Amino acid sequence: MHKMLVVDDEHDICDFVRNFFQERGFMVFTALNGDEALSIAKKESPSVVLLDIKMKGMDGIATLKHLREMDRAMKIIMVTAFDDQDKRDEACRLGACDYITKPLELDHLEQTVEKILK
Repeated sequence: MHKMLVVDDEHDICDFVRNFFQERGFMVFTALNGDEALSIAKKESPSVVLLDIKMKGMDGIATLKHLREMDRAMKIIMVTAFDDQDKRDEACRLGACDYITKPLELDHLEQTVEKILK
């Protein structure tokens, strides 16, 4: 069973994505900020992380850096409401596997997760 960590400061998005992937056999953890995400990732070692870029406190790019230091094999997909080419380039340079914009299209998200886990 794959473990997934969903990191977003919006409760509704965390719940929405958690429910979707739990129905597909994933063990899903959620975090509302970067610090919480790092704590969960350290304890649970998820194989895939959906990481929002814009969050209060530690943003997604800073969280990505820390996750990469923790586990280079972790698959990280950046999620954002704004398609910012500079942020996309930085996230890719730091080791993000993909970059998805909101609103989330579940079929596309599922295909992206399946692709990076193969």
